[in-house]
Formats: sequence, structure tokens, C-alpha cells
Amino acid sequence: MDHQPGPGLPAKKKARDRLIRLAQRHPDWVLGFQDEVWWSRLARPGLHAWSDGEPIRLHEPPADAEDLAPKALACYGLLRGDTGGMMLRFVAGRPVSQVTEDFLAWSCQRLAAEGKRASLLIWDNASWHVSARVRSWIKAHNRRAKAQGGVRIIACYLPIKAPWLNAIEPKWVHGKRAIVEPDRKLTAAEVVERVCGYYGCDRLDPISQHVT
Repeated sequence: MDHQPGPGLPAKKKARDRLIRLAQRHPDWVLGFQDEVWWSRLARPGLHAWSDGEPIRLHEPPADAEDLAPKALACYGLLRGDTGGMMLRFVAGRPVSQVTEDFLAWSCQRLAAEGKRASLLIWDNASWHVSARVRSWIKAHNRRAKAQGGVRIIACYLPIKAPWLNAIEPKWVHGKRAIVEPDRKLTAAEVVERVCGYYGCDRLDPISQHVT
């Protein structure tokens, strides 16, 4: 059954909990829950509202052939365990290993500017997280951080089909409900503006997906 814990879940949950305890003992280490999400301009999130008549529903606006903007925008996020704040970067493309590396490099630069020394990263087993390329990049990054100074990355991979272990998941749900427009489709720029405003993040240029 999909909802039953797999054989590796207890061990991986213990690894996650160990990182949480480590972060609590080291003020210059940052625990981060990392994930990616698609912000759809058409789909409507599930909402609950009281009504004494017919149930209230949000209707998905029809697609417009003249609207050439992407129907959904990919976004990387890191929920910080120390401050509870979010670090966000939108993507001009989709999540791939190269974009993941660029996001990790950017987040480490931000944390290094605060005097942090380690990023304890909790994330799932998406292909762009577990790829040989990303694993090699993290090892090389850590060697540079040790030799030259910087923020090391300690990655903890969560069990498959256990999204409840990633604290960022409900943050996405609440954000999608907060930015929705009931009676019209948002532009891509409006989506970015509302998402960044909701989470209190700077609006930065999207990370480009390099086509090779």
C-alpha cells in the first residue's frame, strides 16, 4: 500500500531528525527543507469555505491560444529552520540537475554572507536531486568550501512517497491558496510578484535552464 511506510522510512527519518538536532546545536549551521513546485496560472487549488447553499467552487479559466506565456512557472524553494523564512528562485525552464546546482550555489552564497558554515539540506529523491551530476557537484563544492571557506552542504534524502517529512510541502499549499484570483487568470509577472510578496522574498531574475 502506498500509504504504508516502506522498509527504509525509519532509517531515513532518523537521519532527518539527526540533522535537525545538529542544527539546533550549531548556530552557524542552517537546516533547510528544499523542494520545487509549479505555480499554475490555470489550475485552481483546493479551498474550503462555508456555504448555506451550493458549495463554492473555483472554476479553472479556459486556455487562450493568443496567450503565449507559460501556463505554469517552476520555482525552487528552501524553508529555513532557523528563521522560518523562505528562499525562492523561479526558473526559466524546468527543474534539472544544472538548475539545481545553480540554486544550491546561490543559496550557499546567501548563507555565507550571514556567516553560516553549513547547509543541512533535507529534500526528496527527485531525479535532479539524486543524479550523479548533482552528487558530484556537491562533493566538489564541499571541497572548495573546506579549502577556501564557504558553506558546506550536508544532504539528507527523504524516503520515497513520504512528503509529510518535508516541512516545506504545506508552505506550498498555503501559498497557492493565497495568490489565487477567483475570476481571472494571472499573468506570469503577477504570479511571481504575488508569490514573492506572500513569502517575503526578493524578486530576482529566474535561473536559466541551459539547453545542451
